[in-house]
Amino acid sequence: MDVYEAIARRRDVRSEFSGAVIDEPRLWRVLAAAHAAPSVGNTQPWDFVVIQDRAVLSRFSEHVAGCREDFAQSLPADRAATFGPIVVEGIEQAGTGVVVTYRSDRGGQHVLGRHTIDETGRLSVGLAIQNLWLAATAEGLGVGWVSFYQENFLRDLIGVPESTDVVAWLCLGPVTQLQTVPDLERFGWRTRRPLAEAVHREGFR
Repeated sequence: MDVYEAIARRRDVRSEFSGAVIDEPRLWRVLAAAHAAPSVGNTQPWDFVVIQDRAVLSRFSEHVAGCREDFAQSLPADRAATFGPIVVEGIEQAGTGVVVTYRSDRGGQHVLGRHTIDETGRLSVGLAIQNLWLAATAEGLGVGWVSFYQENFLRDLIGVPESTDVVAWLCLGPVTQLQTVPDLERFGWRTRRPLAEAVHREGFR
């Protein structure tokens, strides 16, 4: 699979995890791909916390379900109806969680490239996540980014120190299939913008 095919096939997986746990060789290959990402000042400000303990997965899943329900209750009736069938997590089904974190102080006080734009450090972590995602797709694996959680709950659950920011919980595991159409499009939540609307030439106009 070349990189363009991986980009086209990549999906935010929820319901398609097979229930099998990823084998160690593939786990380390996708983590190596993530760790090979470019980073501002070559700081590599990320860490990857691999969670496969079923009790921890279950506790986090219960927390996420509560956060999902809070969001559903906040929606107007029409959006709540659209949101209803959308699955927002596959934590226990994936069998593996990869919590990606960010250390802003990694690299010391003088980080080349962060002097005027501090957020390039956190953006570097995003590049690592994208590398992991594309490598997982090429390996026949699925990834789901869970964002329905309270950071302090997750920090306490897995012991992330205050000096470190939690960026993402990624569900990672073998899948039965990858959907041809992303879930949020299939369920009518939102369609993609055409590329032509996003491209500007010689200025933002």
